[in-house]
Amino acid sequence: MPKFAYFEGQFVPYTDARVSIAAHAFNYGTGVFEGIRAYWNEQQEQLYVVRLREHYQRMLQSVKVLRMQLSLDADQMSALTVELLRREGYREDVYIRPLAYKANEVIGVRLHNLKDEFAIFAVPFGKYIEQQEGARVCFSSWRRNDDNAIPPRGKVTGAYVNSALIKSEAMLNGFDEAIVLNADGHVSEGSAENFFIVRGGKLITPPVTANILEGITRQAIIELARIELGIETVERQIDRSEVYMADEAFFCGTGVEVTPIGSVDHIPLGNGGVGPITRQISALYFKIVRGNEPKYLNWLTPVYPK
Repeated sequence: MPKFAYFEGQFVPYTDARVSIAAHAFNYGTGVFEGIRAYWNEQQEQLYVVRLREHYQRMLQSVKVLRMQLSLDADQMSALTVELLRREGYREDVYIRPLAYKANEVIGVRLHNLKDEFAIFAVPFGKYIEQQEGARVCFSSWRRNDDNAIPPRGKVTGAYVNSALIKSEAMLNGFDEAIVLNADGHVSEGSAENFFIVRGGKLITPPVTANILEGITRQAIIELARIELGIETVERQIDRSEVYMADEAFFCGTGVEVTPIGSVDHIPLGNGGVGPITRQISALYFKIVRGNEPKYLNWLTPVYPK
């Protein structure tokens, strides 16, 4: 269990960071969040937070969608996060959860004229999907919520009921994860992760207009593939049947990291395991986030003074 949280403007014992049963965010899902990872490097005795400022920049975009007013900027949020991790003293991989939420104890659904609060906590965290040699995936019967309903590009707490329905359906049917289609019938993403296929030596991924989260890891993969591996990424619509024909496929995201997909609806992709391009991308990604690639140290925020 964590020892501390940043809550209502100060660091407090984790057990004291509690909201009311009547809180607006609890009753109506009127909050936004981020998921940020930090990786422990044993040799360097350093904890590295990945793309910290970029996560908070995205969070502030989500805040706009819910008409929130926060007094902190991305740099201040980043500094609070580093301070929290130092107080915790973690020497293992960690998942960081910042939240902004409507805190009023009031009945009535709206977004305006409400009090906005900000909080952070962090917990030790391993693999989001245990199957790392080719996840068993299905297509979900649920559809991704539309931008004109609850915008998926904003990490809105209430919107993740959609993701929970997708994930539970998949797991209760014996799969590790699911691919979800948008209202137009094209591939959107996983329950809570971005999605890539490999065909003809190229990466293909749904565009931001396919009701996806504008993933920070997604963008990192596109950059790394182009700069380090010379692999082009095509952002375009993907049909369900094209996924079955893919040479490789993988999910990516802060939580899921880079997870290879072995089969979809019991149809093997490639050799049914980790494809060569996915393996290259995964190896490079993990080398970077653990602080073992000097060229990309600017992606990382060290927690402990050297």
